[in-house]
Amino acid sequence: MRHAVREWLGAYASAGVVAVGLSGGADSLALTAAAVAEADAVDALVVDHRLQDGSEVVAAGAAAAAMRLGCRSARVLTIEVGGEGGPEAAARRARYAALDQARDGLPVLLGHTLDDQAETVLLGLGRGSGARSIQGMAEFDEPWGRPLLGVRRATTRQLCADLGVDPHEDPHNSSPEFTRVRLRTEVLPLLEDVLGGGVAPALARTAAHLREDSAVLDELAEKLLDSARDDDGLRVETLATAAPALRRRALRAWLLERGAKSLTDSNLRAVEALVTHWRGQGGVAVGGSLNGTRLVAAREHGRLILGSDRTGPARGRHH
Repeated sequence: MRHAVREWLGAYASAGVVAVGLSGGADSLALTAAAVAEADAVDALVVDHRLQDGSEVVAAGAAAAAMRLGCRSARVLTIEVGGEGGPEAAARRARYAALDQARDGLPVLLGHTLDDQAETVLLGLGRGSGARSIQGMAEFDEPWGRPLLGVRRATTRQLCADLGVDPHEDPHNSSPEFTRVRLRTEVLPLLEDVLGGGVAPALARTAAHLREDSAVLDELAEKLLDSARDDDGLRVETLATAAPALRRRALRAWLLERGAKSLTDSNLRAVEALVTHWRGQGGVAVGGSLNGTRLVAAREHGRLILGSDRTGPARGRHH
């Protein structure tokens, strides 16, 4: 645990001062202990989602444990969780927003382990959205740091036991109504049995390889995007001659930078069809909003442009 945190700090946090997102569970408690041993200073941020009875007691206990472990400070962040996108997604959005607001410019270490990475890869495979969806979580996606992606969940529990720390057992982590819980308790054990073990590390290695490959492709796609820019649009001719993998990445980056949200594979391929299979079709809604209106991509005078459906791209003059 200490070695993993030490390597992460050396690579991403030269200042040596970090925050830790602490839930009170074994993973985040063990991470906090290792961070205190390796970092110059650690501030613990405890999020109380208020989704369960007694959550304030659990949060206060986690903050107290952080101080006993040697954190410089420990704060409880009480949040309101909405319902949009389901309970898991809503809680995640609210949690990350609270951590981002409270981190005071510091990187925030999160207790995601190798086992969490394997589950993330399986979820991505189920979505079928290509390599990006199965490349897992990054060690550092500013400001979020994940030093434990090479550490098994059993190791964090063992460290807590060695330190005499009693982690909180969240009942949601064993509730079969959550997809990730069923992957953890049913799917991965079955795969381990059928394939003879080593499945979780293999999935994590796959994620690491794909992330390395994606970094190269993203760099090439950025160069393509720069060469295709024409004022606030993109030249179709430049995109049409590019390799499909680079073209889709460039289009995705362009749409996201212009405000598209919740961009799906079908959205992206429909926009690509404006470049590669042009038959005079109209604009493509890309699942986002600009000033509260839906975004629409369209082809006009040999360029891709993006506007809202209220003021949107001109229609009837496409060629």
